[in-house]
Amino acid sequence: VLCFYIYIYFVFIICICVFLSFVLVSHTRMYPYGPKYQDRRTPKADDGASPRIPIPVHFYFYNKNYRFLYVNNNGVVSFDVPVSQYTPDSFPVEDGRAFVAPFWADVDNRITGEVYYRQSQDQQLLQRVTADINTYFPHHKFAAAWLFVATWDQVTFYGAKSSKVNTFQAVLTTNGNVSFVMLNYLDIQWISGAASGGDPYNGLGGTPAQAGFNSGNQSHYFNVPGSWTTSIISIFSTSNIMNPGRWVFQVNEFIVPNGCVYKGVLICHPVGGCSAYLPLQVQCNRT
Repeated sequence: VLCFYIYIYFVFIICICVFLSFVLVSHTRMYPYGPKYQDRRTPKADDGASPRIPIPVHFYFYNKNYRFLYVNNNGVVSFDVPVSQYTPDSFPVEDGRAFVAPFWADVDNRITGEVYYRQSQDQQLLQRVTADINTYFPHHKFAAAWLFVATWDQVTFYGAKSSKVNTFQAVLTTNGNVSFVMLNYLDIQWISGAASGGDPYNGLGGTPAQAGFNSGNQSHYFNVPGSWTTSIISIFSTSNIMNPGRWVFQVNEFIVPNGCVYKGVLICHPVGGCSAYLPLQVQCNRT
């Protein structure tokens, strides 16, 4: 009997440690979001999107100044026009659409989950993103003037017959001249919707999710390693800044991300489009 109670005690301690670890990772990896922070929600609609959102500062993305954006249910923050497409294409997408894709796949927030968003010039939040960016890009001496946070919180996929959910986030920030995008991944359990050929019981197979960013032309884009492959399900454990589950990029002009060299093959077009292939080990130079 004593051994049984000792066993129960240790199981309880382990569960508490796992829970606290999850809470700590959530707090450090994800920027705060949800109703507590006055976030707005996108409509509960198949392939839906937010209304057009004015950007109150200059946000340069691939040398173009954008003044409006949309948060799209299917894992995309787009500029000027919404993106309703539910099956992702591999980048580059050459139809003029410029967007950031933390996890482009067929999300269905009518079943479960929320898509939150807000823009902020709150000083405490600006100080946090300023500190993060200067850690990863110290040569810029960056001071954020604006921040936009879009979060897909425990969202499932179209046609889901399971409890699989994903939680991920896109953070956009700028000082009015230099712009950065941060992609945060807390939990990824599925990679495709049923209408994209995925299994309705586990969200695997079919056309897997795409992550990265696209300028709308052939020259400038970036595919996060694992995109459009089954390996994308492990994106929460990969990084280009040695912080698993976080990818950070300077996006006002095309720069090979953060001076990083992927151990594998990094294919770049002469003008700047890049795709990185497995294995996913990364070395980064922060100097």
